[in-house]
This record gives sequence, structure tokens and C-alpha cells, in this order.
Amino acid sequence: MLRVSSIVSRLHVTWDSQSVRQSGSRSMSQEEQMNREVSVAVLGLGAMGHAFADNLVAAGYRVSVWNRSPGKASDLVDKGARLANSPAEAVAGCQAVITMLPDLDVTREVLMGHDGALGAMSSEAVLIQMGTLGVVETERLIDGVAAARGDVVFIDAPVSGTKAPAQQGSVSVLASGDRERAGSLVEPIFDVLGAQTHWLGEAGQGARMKVVVNAWLIAMMQGIAETARLADTQGIAPETLWSVLEGGPLAVPYMKGKLDAISGENFDPQMALQWGLKDAGLALEAGRNTALPSLSQIRNLWADAVDDGYAEQDIAAIYAYLKQR
Repeated sequence: MLRVSSIVSRLHVTWDSQSVRQSGSRSMSQEEQMNREVSVAVLGLGAMGHAFADNLVAAGYRVSVWNRSPGKASDLVDKGARLANSPAEAVAGCQAVITMLPDLDVTREVLMGHDGALGAMSSEAVLIQMGTLGVVETERLIDGVAAARGDVVFIDAPVSGTKAPAQQGSVSVLASGDRERAGSLVEPIFDVLGAQTHWLGEAGQGARMKVVVNAWLIAMMQGIAETARLADTQGIAPETLWSVLEGGPLAVPYMKGKLDAISGENFDPQMALQWGLKDAGLALEAGRNTALPSLSQIRNLWADAVDDGYAEQDIAAIYAYLKQR
């Protein structure tokens, strides 16, 4: 059975002339020239998937993309990506396939539905699942992929980070799966997408770490919002609060960004509240036999805020929701 490392050097894909356009006229570095031997499909061009595809194109990878709304790919095509008409078309001949989709149902449909990606993937290709699906859902997907395509290497690799870090290539990749088989292919890809990669064990451990990290993020955001509201009642502006914390052990950098958003009432989504609510639910599902009273209360509060029209605003908008109550 072929190893991924051998496929990288042996598999060559024919791309149409539009798919190999270069951005600008500068000469490629040796690393970019090596990357052009690797073809990657990105399925799902939301804020995160779009950023991943953009960074891979910039790094010299041969990138094909697919999205249910193809208009989101226009700028990527201008930079050299190849837009496919279906998931199956996108992954044909690719050594690596990244899925960045909102939930298990959509991911299963894109992989296993009509014109799905899984059946069209090359033997020994690597499927890199990077969406936040939850623990139970990820286990179901792992089992489904293994049953349908035992020759495909499944890497579970959600990320810690939101829109801006994804655009900057500074997310943390929470990788799990067969590193021995896939590492030589996926680790350079992860180096493009993130600032650090944590290998956590067998496939599924990435999803477990993701729900834990997100539970902390959700609790922290709620704490920031409530602290800012308390500061309001005492006539303390967010900037003044941060100036007192800055340089000390309580000065979490994440807090500074959210206080800036609160101060400017700028809730353009880095992580939309509706997705924060989803992640709270996934964390509670994963810890269903554990008492998590604060997280349960936050989930209920955020559900009310989503119902009240804050769904597509940043999670920092929970401050605005509290303010109008």
C-alpha cells in the first residue's frame, strides 16, 4: 500500500490553464515550487475555509475549491484557485482534502451525498476534517469514512482561533489521527494554516480538545461581557478597565480585543454568536455526565440572544444584549 509521502512525489494532476495562474510576476521560492507538487481541495468557504484556501494559494499549493455558494470563490479564482462544480470534482486527483463545514449533516452530505467527495478521492489521500463538529459527531464521521473508504487517511484537525487569526495563518491546529501515515503531507499544510500544531493522539482527540477549548472561550467571553456591564454601572470605560489590567496576570490578550469591540460597539463577526451557541451545546453534549452549571446557563442566555436577533453578530454582542435587557 502506498504511503502518503510517496504519493506526494508520484501523483501528478492535470489542471486546466486557468487553474495555474500566478498572482503577480515574482519568481517562486523553492518551498513554493515544492508546494506546487501538492494539490489540496478545500470544501467550504465560510470565513475560516476561505482564509485557509487563500493562504494555501499564497503559499504555492495547487488548490481547488468548492462551496455551496460559488460566488464566495471569485477572489480565490483570481489568485489561481480552481473552482469546482461539485465536491467530487474538487477532490479528484488531490492528495489532501480539507473540509470546513458547519455541522455533521452538511459534512456527511458533502462527503457521501450525490457527487460527494469521498467516493472520488484518490487511494491513500488524506481527509482533513477541520470543522467544529463535536465529539459524538466526529466519532460518527470517523466510523462512516472508515466503513466507506478504509484506504483514506482521516485526520481530525479542528482549530482554535477565529476569522482574523485564520486570515493571518496564526490559528492553533488541534490534530489527531495517524501522524505516521499522513504527517509528511499534512504538517507543511498545517504550517501554512496555523502558528502551531498540537498532535493529540488517535483521530477524535482533536474534537475533544476543541470542545474543551471552546468551553473556556465561551466562559471567558461571558465573563468579559458581564465585567464590562458592571464597569458601566461604576462609570468605568472599557479602556480604563484594560489600562488597570494591562501588564498584570489578569490581562488576557483576548480580553483586549473584545473590550475594544465593546467600546466601539463593533460586533462584526470574528465568531458569530450562533456558532458560539452551537459550540456551547457541543461542549455540554460531550460533558453530558458532568455538572457544568455555568456553561448551561450561558448556553440558555446565548440562545435567548440569538432569538432576539444577535445570531450573526460577534459573540461580544452578548454585551449589547445584556445592556438592552
